[in-house]
Amino acid sequence: MRVWQPGTHLTMQRGADVRDWSWQATLRRIRFLARYTKRYRLRTTLAVVSLLLATATFLIPPFLTRYAIDDGVRKGDLQLLTVLVALMLAAGLASLVTGALQTYFTGWTGERILADLRNDLFRHLQRLSLGFYERNRAGVVISRLTNDVDALDQLVTDGVTTLVQSTLTLIGTTIILFYLDWKLALATVTVIPALIVATRIFRVRSARAYSQVRERLGLVTATLAEDIAGMRVVQAFTREPRNQQRFEEVNSHYRAANQQTVVLNGLYFPFVDFLSAAATAIVLGYGGWLVFDGQTTPGVLFAFILYVSNFFDPVQQLSQLYNTFLAAVAALDKILGVLDEEPEVRDAPDARALPSIDGRVAFDGVRFAYGTGPEVLHGIDLDIAPGTTVALVGHTGAGKSTIAKLLARFYDPTEGRITIDGIDTTTVTQESLRRQLGIVPQEGFLFAGTVRDNIAFGNPDASPEEIVAAAQAVGAHDFVMRLEDGYETNLQERGTRLSLGQRQLVAFARALLANPRILILDEATSSVDIGTERRIEGALRRLLAGRTAFIIAHRLSTIRDADLIVVLEHGMVVEQGTHDELLAKQGLYTSLYGDWAEVA
Repeated sequence: MRVWQPGTHLTMQRGADVRDWSWQATLRRIRFLARYTKRYRLRTTLAVVSLLLATATFLIPPFLTRYAIDDGVRKGDLQLLTVLVALMLAAGLASLVTGALQTYFTGWTGERILADLRNDLFRHLQRLSLGFYERNRAGVVISRLTNDVDALDQLVTDGVTTLVQSTLTLIGTTIILFYLDWKLALATVTVIPALIVATRIFRVRSARAYSQVRERLGLVTATLAEDIAGMRVVQAFTREPRNQQRFEEVNSHYRAANQQTVVLNGLYFPFVDFLSAAATAIVLGYGGWLVFDGQTTPGVLFAFILYVSNFFDPVQQLSQLYNTFLAAVAALDKILGVLDEEPEVRDAPDARALPSIDGRVAFDGVRFAYGTGPEVLHGIDLDIAPGTTVALVGHTGAGKSTIAKLLARFYDPTEGRITIDGIDTTTVTQESLRRQLGIVPQEGFLFAGTVRDNIAFGNPDASPEEIVAAAQAVGAHDFVMRLEDGYETNLQERGTRLSLGQRQLVAFARALLANPRILILDEATSSVDIGTERRIEGALRRLLAGRTAFIIAHRLSTIRDADLIVVLEHGMVVEQGTHDELLAKQGLYTSLYGDWAEVA
């Protein structure tokens, strides 16, 4: 299986509307796509061979026409005429067969290349750190995998063939024209300078237009995905008209970008048609004079007319292909931009697997800042004994969730270190670390599938008995059995068939079935009503026993029962101790506790 190697592709400037059209940049793009053909060398070779044969057989009939008219018709040689007609039919049949083979092999290879690219892109997305997804809208990321890969479809399945075949046809036609009559050929190419100027203008303006099309299509997808995902909130706050207006604005910008390409195509392609008609007129006018003057023959003139059509047809095809090429390059650069992203958290080359742990956690002078932003943690020092339940409390923005993210290595500290059983977390693999962690976020995210699949998400090999036991432990078993198919009930996307509390109970069961040594509950009971919370309090006490647990919570019951309460303020630890100890200090915790008590 091929694994994407970062640093081997074209690096594009993010946010730029103008593509890099240097030969070096173009060759790098071609090399990137060419690497995907290596697994399909045989079929690629067959596609190339059939393409060359199809091009050659396409150029033969007009050349034979010259001899059919001059040596067959004019001289009355019926036998020669019959042979030449038979050769034309044979060439046409050969062109039909080779063209069909070329289309099949190219399409077969192209579709597999696109499938491989999607797999590589998805695999790369799985490697990226949490920070990438916090910086980028989900819809834009989805657009890279869908819209942008689809934009490459026509290029890799048909565009490359058109490029090679049209180029070879253009070169072959030019050579034959000069071979037949160099003076008439020179007269024909007098329209080329105008074609070059028009193509140059079209290319520059189209590049900008197609880049905007890809950018705005991504925004359309992102807006749509966000609106659908948040439909419950949209309807709850009657935001449908405003969201409709916002989508119409985004869609209008996308339409305007597409309209630019329509206008450019509407001006350029008719002009190419005009040049083709002008070249045909030159051939008939000047070529007819040469025939009258005896400097050429009617057969040559007739062949010239056929070849002039062959000359401008490839120009038209290449110009149309340029549109496809522009869209594909804009899409490819977006894809390369994602592939250019590096995980912010990476395993060290000598990283080892984290052995089975007891659960002692220490923060030693930990400082942290998100990217280039201001520092949010300022020298956190904590030493948590195994089996300790720690409650992290503080005002919003104090750094509670950041500590949980650092412990799970979604980010690495800017300074200082975090150790588990004395082992620096940056020296072990992320996979081995997270296999011994259980995380329950504020809102339990459920996947489309059965209840059983969602509970066993972190431990796919768990037996049915273990799944039921985990559900019973957190108090989820009873409501699951009331569902129409019990544990085999299919949940919709994000588990919308369940209430918030039920979803959270399934998330608890999922985390506990993984049997973690360290458990992180990030405001995990905030979506659970008081009655449900009380039902699971006993189960949580039993399940937290013997495990190190970090709990971010605002509920009094959860905080009071913690072995250690750590009070954070502006990214610093200002107090720590048990509930009674902190109340006795009459510090920040006492103030927070008073606020919580009033709410309760």
